[in-house]
Amino acid sequence: MKTVSLGASRPSTVNFRMPTRDNLVPIRVDLEVDGQRYRDAFTWNPRDPDSEIISFAKRTAKDLKLPANFVPQMLQSIQGQLAEFRSYEGQEMQIKEKIVPLKIDLRVNNTVIRDQFLWDIGNLDSDPEEFARTLCDDLNITDPEVGPAIAVSIREQLYEIASQSVSVMREKQLSKKGRRAPEFSSNSKAVNNAVDLFKYFGSKGSVIRKRKEWYLYEPVVDVVANEEDGKEEPPNNSSRPKKRAEEEKVASLQSL
Repeated sequence: MKTVSLGASRPSTVNFRMPTRDNLVPIRVDLEVDGQRYRDAFTWNPRDPDSEIISFAKRTAKDLKLPANFVPQMLQSIQGQLAEFRSYEGQEMQIKEKIVPLKIDLRVNNTVIRDQFLWDIGNLDSDPEEFARTLCDDLNITDPEVGPAIAVSIREQLYEIASQSVSVMREKQLSKKGRRAPEFSSNSKAVNNAVDLFKYFGSKGSVIRKRKEWYLYEPVVDVVANEEDGKEEPPNNSSRPKKRAEEEKVASLQSL
């Protein structure tokens, strides 16, 4: 099998966009009004008119029987996130690495899933939703809410990487004009996870999973019983798909 180097790629400059098949924006809403809390995560087409957002907010409040005060706050939250996304459009971003590590660490209802994998941000035909469906099938996850949550988490990390790339280009442009560019740093969980994994792999990493690296990629799925919902740590009843284990074994043997 062909080895793909993580350290040999040259930086490329492109116009800002989500590195996926569609240019959908990950939206996360967390509101509390009059003692009631509404939390949700979904994707939104930035080309949709504001009237669609208004209709969505009103319909959501009606369906969930939320107070009317939720509607303006939901509108403000969604419109603010879309405005931030649109502020990046038309600007240049620099992609230093085509292959980036992503990490999933989610709890949805009674399902806890942890996994990490490599993602090609140079592939603009990638589909986080399709990846999430396949992952759930491989792990025998039947809760229909887990797949969408995984897809949104992937999109959030890709969006973070893309937006931080725009910030890097801005700083470089300032430095070219004779100003001292501030040091680029991020407290983002997605970016810090990527940095930590690159430190492990070094400058000549490979996307082929060697035997000694299996533990880095092995997905973990925990099922939390209802009576244990209040505990911080879920029980250790992890499962690993047999199909994925066999594929990794073959890949490892071919890379030795």
